Amino acid sequence: MVFGYSTNAFVKYSLLESIDKIAQLGFRGIEIMCDRPHLYPPDYGPQQLEDIRAALERNALAPTNLNSFTLFAVGDTYLPSWIEPEAKRRDMRVAHTLACLQVAAVLGCRNISVPPGGPLKGVTRKEALALFHQGLERVIPTAEELGVKILIEPEPDLLIERTSEFKPFIQEIQSDAVGLNFDIGHFFCAGENPSAAFETLFAWVGHVHLEDIAPNRRHNHLIAGLGAIDFKNVFETMRHLGYRGHISLELYPYTDRPEEAGRASLEFLRPLFEASGLPIVI
Repeated sequence: MVFGYSTNAFVKYSLLESIDKIAQLGFRGIEIMCDRPHLYPPDYGPQQLEDIRAALERNALAPTNLNSFTLFAVGDTYLPSWIEPEAKRRDMRVAHTLACLQVAAVLGCRNISVPPGGPLKGVTRKEALALFHQGLERVIPTAEELGVKILIEPEPDLLIERTSEFKPFIQEIQSDAVGLNFDIGHFFCAGENPSAAFETLFAWVGHVHLEDIAPNRRHNHLIAGLGAIDFKNVFETMRHLGYRGHISLELYPYTDRPEEAGRASLEFLRPLFEASGLPIVI
């Protein structure tokens, strides 16, 4: 189990610069943003990927996850999505996911995270769920072949936000290649107790996103320790259940000071990790 830091806080730096900076902060893992200005697959050929792999090895950083959520290169945070009415837009999301799976295999990363459908606009909820399933059916064979998991990340205001929506959706998927990227803050924003949600969904958790959230539960990622998340309780639940996946700190609002935000979060979380007994490399 490794604790990493997502490069989406470092969008003012190149990916290679971000790798160096995250290692210098003392992290042992890194979540890579699969979008511009970082690792957007169409921008990277075999040699560029080898340069990234070598940089990770040189800095002793394990790839904790490939964040394949945003698509700023051709859209925005959520679009193109799995559930848009236009087939060409859905095809763009499928193509991006397939490309990210290939990159993950090259870099030795065991999972990628994807959005939970998208904003519910232009289609009914029933139609959207059917479209999401259809899209996943197009990428699951590649994930199974490569041994890389596709982890759906519930998020406020998207098709799947909470436990009661994710569980029935995942139960219909007949593949172990699809699971859950459990974002602690997102479940808190949805009005849930993250510890209880983690226990309910534990069978599908393949990776964890970590950030703090204000007491009002507004979806805004904060430096760990500045919000209301009960990290001690969450970490103890994770240890009790035997979670062995990776964890990534995600602080994309702090692009003006990513190193300060990462350092402060690491200092706050380190004693909590140790007290919980989680076997995490930090």
